[in-house]
Parts: sequence; structure tokens; C-alpha cells
Amino acid sequence: MAKAECTPKWNTLALRNRKTCPTPEKSFQTTFTPVSKDKNSQTAGHLAGGDTQSSNGPSGQFLARESIESPSKVLLMLVAGLSFSTRLYMITEPPHVCWDETHFGKMGSYYINRTFFFDVHPPLGKMLIGLAGYMSGYDGTFPFIKPGDKYENQNYWGMRGFCATLGSFLPIFAYLIVLELSNSCTAAIIAATLLIFDTGCITISQYILLDPILMFFIMAAVLSMVKFNQQRYRSFSASWWLWLVLTGINLAGALGVKFVGLFVIILVGRNTIWDLWRLLGDMSLSLVDIAKHFLARAFALILLPLILYVTIFAVHFVVLNKSGPGDGFFSSAFQSRLIGNNLHNASMPEYLAFGSTVTIKNLRIAGGYLHSHWHLYPEGVGARQQQVTAYLHKDYNNLWVVHRQQDNNSQSGNPDLVRHGDIVRLEHKETTRNLHSHLHEAPLTKKHFQVTGYGINGTGDANDLWQVEVCGGQKGDPVKVLRSKVRFLHRATGCVLYSSGKTLPKWGWEQIEVTCSPYLKETPSSQWNIEDHINPKLPNISLSVLKPNFLEILLESHIVMFRGNSGLKPKDNEMNSKPWHWPINYQGLRFSGVNATEYRVYLLGNPVVWWINLASLGLYLTMVAVASIATQRGFSLGQQRIGGGLLMLGWLLHYAPFFTMGRILYFHHYFPAMLFSSMLTGLTLDILFRSADLLLHPPYSYWFQRAGQLLLLFSILYSFYLFHPLSYGMTGPLAHEPGSAMADLKWMDSWEF
Repeated sequence: MAKAECTPKWNTLALRNRKTCPTPEKSFQTTFTPVSKDKNSQTAGHLAGGDTQSSNGPSGQFLARESIESPSKVLLMLVAGLSFSTRLYMITEPPHVCWDETHFGKMGSYYINRTFFFDVHPPLGKMLIGLAGYMSGYDGTFPFIKPGDKYENQNYWGMRGFCATLGSFLPIFAYLIVLELSNSCTAAIIAATLLIFDTGCITISQYILLDPILMFFIMAAVLSMVKFNQQRYRSFSASWWLWLVLTGINLAGALGVKFVGLFVIILVGRNTIWDLWRLLGDMSLSLVDIAKHFLARAFALILLPLILYVTIFAVHFVVLNKSGPGDGFFSSAFQSRLIGNNLHNASMPEYLAFGSTVTIKNLRIAGGYLHSHWHLYPEGVGARQQQVTAYLHKDYNNLWVVHRQQDNNSQSGNPDLVRHGDIVRLEHKETTRNLHSHLHEAPLTKKHFQVTGYGINGTGDANDLWQVEVCGGQKGDPVKVLRSKVRFLHRATGCVLYSSGKTLPKWGWEQIEVTCSPYLKETPSSQWNIEDHINPKLPNISLSVLKPNFLEILLESHIVMFRGNSGLKPKDNEMNSKPWHWPINYQGLRFSGVNATEYRVYLLGNPVVWWINLASLGLYLTMVAVASIATQRGFSLGQQRIGGGLLMLGWLLHYAPFFTMGRILYFHHYFPAMLFSSMLTGLTLDILFRSADLLLHPPYSYWFQRAGQLLLLFSILYSFYLFHPLSYGMTGPLAHEPGSAMADLKWMDSWEF
């Protein structure tokens, strides 16, 4: 058996006779090599998804791997040095809050202070940011109010440095993944170079954000999966178990940072199913052996990630044990476990009674507390009466007094309980106006009726009366504090009190719209519970018996996150984008500064890198089509296989789903897909360069390869030189203003630097 060589492809002129190192990873693979007509030979290559064993076998693979070890280590050190230097350079600049640092830096502070908050993403990324800040001496006192706030003497560099360090591993992981899939140092170094000198990847790695943490776990999971696939001839060895378990750990990490980590779970799941299907067809394995393989993968790739993911939330709930700004997004029972919340270790009357002062919380996730204030609805928005809204935070204006239809002020002794079917009047404690509805349309939900505050000091009209309905109850059932789900049916119109979840304009203080819905179906939006309950004439009970268990708060937190994610809206003066914008680098994001006097940072990919990636996607598909036709027509494609199918699937999984999402989308959502696209480009261009001997004879084919590689490298480096101010900061006139140093670089009108 001839020893396979895997060296940089420009090191030999014998291109036609050169052997490349076959990889044992065949799942999702595409064969594409220079072809020769040989009708009598069997087809050695396969299209994407082939699963044929390498003809070299384990020993051939070992020799191939041994032959590339020395040059690949040198190149790996070069990649690591360039990656860390480009990401850590000027890490403390600018010394003020940039873009979403205002959110994730603040959330890191909450962990240090153990203050509960709400976010639409799972907690691991913010926990790690908080840990990095704590370990670097940050005390959690900086408020992170808005972008542009000066850090002054705060130790923010630790949190930025942590994110930049994880971002620095991305080119390293890309190099190792491509090297494993193709055994081509050239393909690996192209992929790493694209990521090292991409201004977008640098920018998104240098700030206190979740993206570099998410991409670290995604790439680590893919690398672990590919390494595990290389262990197929060493089943159940220490290295086999190591890479299998690391794959599961990194899957849990990816999902624990953002829910888009589910995409890499699908990628690994598809690979695992294919691998098990291959094992099922291996007649040398008994059914017991196959069962062992299945159970090992089920443990490492399902059970272990699930345990770790749940553990992340367990730590999250233990650390954040103090009342904070996130309380109002969760149920009353959830809030009762938070130190400092008015429900924590509290006692209050168990049953609602007439004369009680209460807060009424909507059961829709982030539905808010029933709220009113002195402000009126503006002209043209229903009747010009007092606004009634839902408010997410604790506030004195959330208090209401429960009265009878006709109050009997001479009542003495224990007050009567409010029961299913009773008619009540709810009086706002601060303004003394009654909860009221009529046939005017609601401000935002036009098919619903407006809800207002009307009357004063107990006077009003018939439109102030509401019938209490205990969900699942019968006439005469009492209303239990915290536990009963209650609906309020308007007596005059027959509609039901409803929190739409829609945010009112500035005239409504951006609080949540409350309406009266003519649609009487029971939904969380029309269900309420009594939270605070004050009535000195009734005995109190401790609320500690109502605290939810861990599984209940875990489930509730996920419902809150899912609904919060779907309801995300753009910030003021912030441009959102569409998925088709992303691969063409159509529009970036302002990270810092908007005028000539400010230090400006602009998130935009290196246009040469991104457009090469885009062209390579088309080139790869063309190569697959040509390889398929050639194989069908009897051409021998040789033994070379690349892992392009795996990377193409990774790109699709991390890109295509965004076309179906209804939430607001931003440019930075594309970066995980961009990682797969860059790795695919490295493989595709390497094959393209090596195909030169189809058209040219040595030494011209060699010269063509060297010229192509040098031109690619020069283009990437020169474009990085031109556009690096986008990442490292720029001042002076904007690109569209006279005298700007960036004027000639505004290649697209949609770029706003």
C-alpha cells in the first residue's frame, strides 16, 4: 500500500499522480476530483451522503494522519496566533457601552448581584459573562443604561476579553474541522483565513454579547462530532468516548446560550442517525453490539445534554434568588420564591372578599397587572376617558378595591366572600375611578371594545359592572388568592376583560393594551388571578405553601422565553433586516457612534470574504451536479472525498429557518451560518485549484494553482486592510460626507458607516 500524503498542494508538481488523504468521515460527503474516462472501472466516489468505507482502511488513515501532523501543527499555531491577535487587539476600545452590551452587560451584573431578571434566551451565556466579570474584578455596580455610557473606572475588559477569547477559537475550530473532513491543509488554511480576516467576525467577538459564546459551542460541537466520526474503528475506546461525550456537552452549551443551538443539535442528530444506519448494515456486528452503540449515543447525545441543560437552569434559579425587574413577567406563585418580593414569605387572606384591596395579574405570559393612571386616552382613540392598561412592574397604580354592585357601607363583622357569579365594581384606588367598558373600539385591537376608568368616588353607571367567573368553578365557589383563575365578564356588553399583549404608543407610556373581548373562549389573555390581597377583617395564611416546585418554574420560564422571543420588536431608530440581505452583506449594524465626532464601530462583513463565500455556494452546487453526471456517465472520480455535504447542511440549517420566523431579525443572526459557509468555501476552492490539471499540463497547472492561491490571499488581506476601521473604530466624516477616508469604500448604498 502506498503511503498517502497530505501536504500543502503547492509543494509538488506531480498533481496528476498525487494521492490525497481519504477521510473516514463519509456521512454527508461529496466526491469531486479531476475525472478520467474509464468505462470498465467501478465508480469509487459517491455523491453527498455516501457511506462507503475508505479503501485504505484504518492503517491507511493512520499513515495519512501521521503524514500531515507536522505541517498542520505549524499552520495551527499560525492560525491561533493571528486569530487571538486580531480579536484581542484594542479590546478596551471604545471605553463605553456599545450596542447590546447595554443588555448582556447588565444581565451579567444581575448575576453578580443575584437579582432576578427576564430574558428571551436561556441563561448560560449571561451566566458566563457574569462569571467572567466577577473573576476579573467587576463588582456589578455599573448600570448599563444605554449605548454610549462611559465605563469610567469599571473593569469591563474582563467580560469583553472573555467573549473575544471564545471568538478567537472560531478560526481554530474551522481549521481543525476542515482538516478532519478533507485531510487538506490548503482547504483548512483557506477556511481559517476567511474567518481570521473577516471584519464582521472580529467585531461580533470583541464585545459583551452572546454571539461569540454561541458560535464557540456550535463549532466545538461540530468539531467533536467530526473527531468522533474519525474514531469509528476504535469503538468504545477512551478517545471514542471522549469525543462522543464532548459532542453532547457542547450541544448542551449551544442550546443553553440561545435556542438557535437547536439547529446544530439537528445537524448532529442527522449524522448520528446515518451512523447508526451504517452500523445496522455491518453484518460483522451482532444485535447486542448495535444496541450498545445505540445506548452509548442515547446517553451522550440525549440524556447527558438534557441533564446539563436542566442543571444550567437549576444554577440560574439558585443564583438569582432576589426580586428584580423580571418579576412581573412571571406568575404570582413564581414570584413568591424571590427574596424581597412582596409575596416572599408573605401572609394574606386566602379568599377574596368585598372591600379588599387587590392587584389583579393577567395569566398571559408578560400579560401584566391591571393598571390605571390619571392620563386620558388621546383624541381620536375611543372615548376620552382615563386610560386602563396592563403594566409589567409592581406599582401603586396597580391597586384596585373590590366593591359590591351596590355597596352597603353599614356592613360590620367579617365581610362577605366574592364568589363565582357575583357582580362586582372595581374601583381604582389612586384615582377612585371605576373599571369601565363600552362599545367604542379598543386602541389597537379594533374588534375589541375599549376599557377605561370612569366615574369618581363610587359614582358611575351600569357599564362599571363586571361578573366574576372562576374558571372551572361552579356558582357559589369562592375566589382563592393566587390559585383561582378568574375572568371578568362585562354585564352591559357581554365581553370579557382581556390583555392583548400589544404595546401601546408613547401616549400610553408603552404599556400593554387592555381591552374587552367579545370572543369568550377561555385563554390566558382573558384569565386573571388575585395576587396582592389586603383586608384587615380576614385572617391571613402563609403563602409559603403555594411555592412552585422546580419543574413548574422550569416549564414556566420556557413558556415566558418562547412567547417573549416571538414578540420581539425593533428598537427606536434601529434597522432590522431580512434573511435575503445577509449572504450578500447588504446592510450592517451600528455598534457605536452615529456622527463625525463619535468613535464609530460598524458591524459589516469583509465584503470580499462574504462575496467569495456566496460565489462558492453556487460553485459547490455546480461541482456536485458535474460529479453526479460524470459518475452516471461512467467516469471514475477517484478516491478523494470532501465533507462538503455536512457543511452545506450546516449552512442551510442555520440560515433557512429564519425565513419562517415571525420575530424581528437582525444581521448578526447570520453569523453561525457564515461559519459553515466559510468552511465550505475552503473545501470548494481547494478542489477548484487542484482541478487545474484537467486543463493544463505541468508546470502550468502548478503555476495556475499558486497564482490562484496568492490572488485569494492578497484579496482577503487587502480588503481587510481597507475595511479594518469598521472593526477597530473610526472617527471623522461619515462615508457619504466630503473628506471622508471611507468614501471610496461605500460600495453599496445600504452601508451606513
